[in-house]
Amino acid sequence: MKRWLILEDGTYFEGEGFGAETNVFGEIVFTTSMTGYQETITDQSFNGQIITFTYPMVGNYGINRDDYESIAPTCKGVVVKEHARRASNWRNLISLDEFLKRKEIPGIAGIDTRALTRKIRQHGTMKASIVSEEDFTHAYDQLKAVVLPTNQVEQVSTSKPYPSPGIGHNVVVIDFGLKHSILRELSNRNCNLTVLPYNTPAETILELAPDGVMLTNGPGDPKDVPEAIEMIQQIQGKVPIFGICLGHQLFALANGADTYKLKFGHRGLNHPVREIATGRIDFTSQNHGYAVDENSIDSKRLLVTHVEVNDGTVEGVRHKKYPAFTVQFHPDAAPGPHDALHLFDEFIEMMDAEKEKR
Repeated sequence: MKRWLILEDGTYFEGEGFGAETNVFGEIVFTTSMTGYQETITDQSFNGQIITFTYPMVGNYGINRDDYESIAPTCKGVVVKEHARRASNWRNLISLDEFLKRKEIPGIAGIDTRALTRKIRQHGTMKASIVSEEDFTHAYDQLKAVVLPTNQVEQVSTSKPYPSPGIGHNVVVIDFGLKHSILRELSNRNCNLTVLPYNTPAETILELAPDGVMLTNGPGDPKDVPEAIEMIQQIQGKVPIFGICLGHQLFALANGADTYKLKFGHRGLNHPVREIATGRIDFTSQNHGYAVDENSIDSKRLLVTHVEVNDGTVEGVRHKKYPAFTVQFHPDAAPGPHDALHLFDEFIEMMDAEKEKR
């Protein structure tokens, strides 16, 4: 079954289809991850995006029950060089092809993903579509007319609060498109979790008397979530805060900094990050298209704690007055290296220290 990948600049690639037989439009991005395609596809930070895998073979170990980062993925499509038609792994339950069919996500294989990635690196992320052969003729005109949505967080956040019971610290988790691995790491530290929608007002959060608040990852432009920025301004100083990815960007905006869109983003498992105070280098999992502008940071309020080794972008900040810190990368490491898991322990220690002051 032939399928076409069409880019906003008029470039197109012919390939073989797998997964769902549907036409889609989205933002084309690439990830350099060498493994963890199940976690990548089910990461809600890829909402509305067509994911290009730079690793040449995808699907060779199938899909299992343990590696979901969400149950209902919302990426738009999957682009690979080679789709492994037969999976071989003791945990395999279904093939990648069958999984994408069930989730109504189309895939396209046989693409020169190196050429595609070079184009994205040169020209930046852009609109793209995956279409069937019979719909190819008018697909480019349709693509040019498409306006991509800006309410990604609303699409992926939980609509109602729910608990994840534990016996330790009471932590409120604000869901901007969370990965299950964040809940897992907090649960491993015996936290009693309450997950709340992205637009929960500050008074509702504080009424729960949390020991700490987690601001999760999520998709899109942080400036499209103004209600979250206002909420952070109202709770900081009253409760310890730990932010990850989109949560990091929202926290920076809440404290007067600015954010901007990266040319092609950081997506992969091999991004080196330096902790400024110690010089320690952690290899990290990252998935974001926006970054905090270092020149906009108010040095009286925020301290830059981490930077990306490759391009020098801001990877972490800490508030100078309040118990709050955030990082751009994913310390939950699913998939990815475990170098930064210690940050969850630092969050626990911060909550303990604030408890002792009461």
